[in-house]
Amino acid sequence: MPQIFQYEIPFRLESGQKLSRLRLAYDTWGELNEAADNVVWVFHALTANSRVDEWWPGLTGEGKLFDPSRYFIICVNMPGSCYGSSGPLDVNPDTGHVYYHDFTFFTTRDMIRAYSLLKTELGIRKIAIGIGGSMGGQQLLEWAVEEPALFEYIIPLATNAQHSPWAVAFNASQRLAIETDSTWKEKNGKAGIDGMKTARAIALLSYRNYQTYALAQTEDNPDKLDRFKSESYQQYQGEKLAKRFNAFSYYFLSKSMDAHNIGRNRGGVIPALQKITAQTLVISIRTDILFPPAEQEFLAAHIPGAQYREIHSDFGHDGFLLEFTAIENQIRAFINPVRNSITEQQLT
Repeated sequence: MPQIFQYEIPFRLESGQKLSRLRLAYDTWGELNEAADNVVWVFHALTANSRVDEWWPGLTGEGKLFDPSRYFIICVNMPGSCYGSSGPLDVNPDTGHVYYHDFTFFTTRDMIRAYSLLKTELGIRKIAIGIGGSMGGQQLLEWAVEEPALFEYIIPLATNAQHSPWAVAFNASQRLAIETDSTWKEKNGKAGIDGMKTARAIALLSYRNYQTYALAQTEDNPDKLDRFKSESYQQYQGEKLAKRFNAFSYYFLSKSMDAHNIGRNRGGVIPALQKITAQTLVISIRTDILFPPAEQEFLAAHIPGAQYREIHSDFGHDGFLLEFTAIENQIRAFINPVRNSITEQQLT
């Protein structure tokens, strides 16, 4: 079970609305050292949770790159999700009723401002390494801009400084699918669930690519007329998500992604990126069509001193979750233990 942080003071969102109380669910591994600076903060993507050891086992765990015997590793479930942090299926303390459609979405900036409260509560003074892909990378960039001195190293993967019109269109299409579900306007936790299954099928088309489907879903029988592999795969992915997620969280988190723009009220994206002082490694997936490499190249071009690496994956955007060996190799090559406050022994 995750640990819970409760913040009982009203939390103001970028939208101007307030949440009467804030709850963050989070998991940690390892121990915070005396200097409180051996922290690895991992940011999860859209439908994941704070159990980074489950969804990123190739990088986190005993004997792995991020070893809890050496680091204090933390991952927080993003607000709006359904894994313990404040979300749309909570009871609104101001009304006594479940939020459902009345939940106000958190921007990625709202999220990191919430995390900063937890950081203070835990006594963390410095984050050695911040890492996250996709929506997790969006949160990481927001925080690195907001508190430049907090991070020593940041590693944003398959992410961007501002959500693109292309990616917004994918999310909008998914929300349309949810809205067309005849149950969506009902006030119950299962409302819109069939629409969410369709939304997930739409999302998969952007997470993968032409080659991914060609490799895994090509028919063994060239004479087949119906019930194709790729069709059943889309249905399976929708059903799989419906067993662990709800349409309300999916709907509002997609709006959180769409609102992502680190340049908002900061003079633009480029000036915002130039505020980052952490040593930065930007990693892209060559076959990513949702967050294409041009977006990561842009990050590296405007974050002072940033390095850029591109890796190949047959899995498109999802490669940031699956190509952990290639990612680990790039991280190890990037972090210089001579300059790092973490000892060389911790990196070997």
